[in-house]
Amino acid sequence: MTEPTTHDDRAAVLDVARRGREAAVTLRALPRGRKDAALLAIADALDAATDRVVAANAGDVARARESGADPAIVDRLTLTPDRLGSIADAVRDVAALPDPVGEVVRGYTLPNGLTVRQVRVPLGVVGMVYEARPNVTVDAAVLCLKSGNVALLRGSSSAYDSNVVLVDVMREALAAQGLPVDAVALVPGTGHESVKHLMTARGLVDVLIPRGGAALIRSVVEGSTVPVIETGVGNCHVYVDEHADLDQAVAILVNSKTQRVSVCNAAETFLVHRAVADAFLPRALAALRERGVSVHGDARMAAYAESAGIAFAPVTDEDWAAEYYSLDIAAGVVDDLDSALRHIRRWSTGHTEAIVSDSASAIAAFTAGVDSAVVMVNASTRFTDGGEFGFGAEIGISTQKLHARGPMGPAELTSTTYIVTGQGQVRD
Repeated sequence: MTEPTTHDDRAAVLDVARRGREAAVTLRALPRGRKDAALLAIADALDAATDRVVAANAGDVARARESGADPAIVDRLTLTPDRLGSIADAVRDVAALPDPVGEVVRGYTLPNGLTVRQVRVPLGVVGMVYEARPNVTVDAAVLCLKSGNVALLRGSSSAYDSNVVLVDVMREALAAQGLPVDAVALVPGTGHESVKHLMTARGLVDVLIPRGGAALIRSVVEGSTVPVIETGVGNCHVYVDEHADLDQAVAILVNSKTQRVSVCNAAETFLVHRAVADAFLPRALAALRERGVSVHGDARMAAYAESAGIAFAPVTDEDWAAEYYSLDIAAGVVDDLDSALRHIRRWSTGHTEAIVSDSASAIAAFTAGVDSAVVMVNASTRFTDGGEFGFGAEIGISTQKLHARGPMGPAELTSTTYIVTGQGQVRD
């Protein structure tokens, strides 16, 4: 077992950031072929190191269970050979993606003959602060590499052994490819002070991306002097409209809630139009009951829940606001689409909302009326995911409105430079 480092001092953190800054110079100019070769080498190295990674992860998982961690946390922390294989496959998917660096966002010629091109360039040094999920260690590193960025990784102490091995494996692969190992680095320290030093390393770190619970994200957003791309918690809603295909609605609701409860794109609330409540709710609640779901419902939901025999409790404001990470869901019957929209606008975290409807006008009103990063139409909220969107992986799901919004892939890890070319023009 690896003992966590105690180097929470500012000098150690800044040293890693400085070495990352030097590596960024090389990565910025790296052609696609070399980046993709490094990614494929990382994927192969992860496969070859399966036993090593799983053994390290077993220690983290055992300590989490001994400490009484929530089962959802333990699930997010756990790496099995199958999960690690899926992570390696996702790295290969990232390698196959187009290189965003050098893409011309727009280009034109001015009347004076100057040509103007806005071109994608790497952000530079990207700091990641995240909880549990050792898969994020790999996802963040390879998405940064694909987009020409350095990844400084500050995972939680609960996944320390897993992260040490994963970063070692990736750095070994980079070295074998002749690339700077400091393109991927674990930020030293396991205490909050090391996070604070990373958050204030302005001039060395170009951007920070927090990924985790609301408290972590708020702490980074409020305490950082480094620019932050804010990811958000997921209080996701499913609205079943009066014009819904009820077979689809049951399947979408059950999948959104139960396919994996420990993730931010799981549904936490469902709303049903009163016109279809009698037809929909007995079927939907029976399906949820079979999967062990408990309902926190409004007064109109209570009678349906009692008939279905599902675990039920009266809903509170805390329930409407909750991101449960468990087999619990808040639920209500609404009078109309406008009522559903008002509810979502009040309680949503701006992550993902879904409507199930065959009405074009209802769909148009819903998509225009909610203000979230992703809106699903007749599809599960679980599809809000970089891999599902074709990014191979994601570095997070942004719920802010600046620079990037929704699942963030390689393109979202770039900025732009204007390249202006002339033939000797001077300004009058």
